[in-house]
Amino acid sequence: MNLKKLRALGDSAKYDLCNYVIGNIETYAEGKIPGVYNSTTPNGQCMPIFKVLMTNKCSNDCKYCMNNSKSKLEFYKYEPLELSKIFMDYYNKRYVEGLFLSSGIEGSIDDSMEREIEVARILRNYGYDGYIHLKILPGTSFDLIKRGMQLANRVSVNIESATEGGLEELASTKNFKIDILRRMKWINRLSKKDPNLAPSGQTTQFIVGATDETDEEILKRTKWLYDKYEVKRSYFSAFNPLENTPLEHREEPHPLRTGRLYQADYLLNSYNFSFDEIIFNENGNIETDVDPKYSFALANRDLFPLDINHSSYDKLIRVPGIGKISANRIITLRKRGAKISKLEELKNLGVAVKRAEPFIKLNKSYQSTLV
Repeated sequence: MNLKKLRALGDSAKYDLCNYVIGNIETYAEGKIPGVYNSTTPNGQCMPIFKVLMTNKCSNDCKYCMNNSKSKLEFYKYEPLELSKIFMDYYNKRYVEGLFLSSGIEGSIDDSMEREIEVARILRNYGYDGYIHLKILPGTSFDLIKRGMQLANRVSVNIESATEGGLEELASTKNFKIDILRRMKWINRLSKKDPNLAPSGQTTQFIVGATDETDEEILKRTKWLYDKYEVKRSYFSAFNPLENTPLEHREEPHPLRTGRLYQADYLLNSYNFSFDEIIFNENGNIETDVDPKYSFALANRDLFPLDINHSSYDKLIRVPGIGKISANRIITLRKRGAKISKLEELKNLGVAVKRAEPFIKLNKSYQSTLV
């Protein structure tokens, strides 16, 4: 096994995110095994994933990327059979439970995509029936997307920017509407026709801070993608100015910015918030010093305090400190005929009472007020 190549192509893959933890903090597996990352699944379990590129050579000129077409890095490449054997070795040794595979574009887009798909085909022929996430390269043909979806559990196309103009700033070799949005549309169409194709659906990723796009623009696009193409999840990768790239001198975004975007996105995608309920400042961004749910509550004081013993589930989950699990526990308890009369009872149900106190009342009484 060529460890230098494995480290190079594993390190290059770390910029594609697949973690469910807010902030997408992915870590190397214990022992720093090349290419292995600990990712967290939707149910909170840790899953070691083999994340790797087929090659770090690429014909795209993405200004933020270390592997852009003008890069002077040493290039490496895996052949499908070679990479499949490495994965199966890792899998059989229980280093990994799944594969996240992407690639630079060497030669034509379809040739590069076909090499990714060949890895998945070989693994399925080996009898591997576990998790495979294939990164669909922008511009991939319809037939290859379908073939990839027949083998993968999940697929994704990186949108990178919220707007057409934003992508034009980052890359001259990609067309926002054709290479990216059209491919997302095809994936959605194929999924609707056959739910067994990539049954875990499609995701996407934004590069945050590489352009002047605002949080409002980014979240508006994520909401549109959820509604239009049934995208399951958006990931937000904080721009990192890398040496010897065209954007190496651009300032990094605020360290909390992507975390606030994840929180706001979660409100839209899982908490039934409308886009109009997300609070942006005059610059179109989310304030970094307070989470979006708390900002909503402060901006809508007329909706509070809520009576814990009479409010609906949809109203309860709008209270800071009350999540989906604790709201369901409150509703379940009420259905049994019980009433909540003490903050300690809410704490036992999983409510963060210090955050919730100013926005609730028990026994028709306010708990506390905001200063």
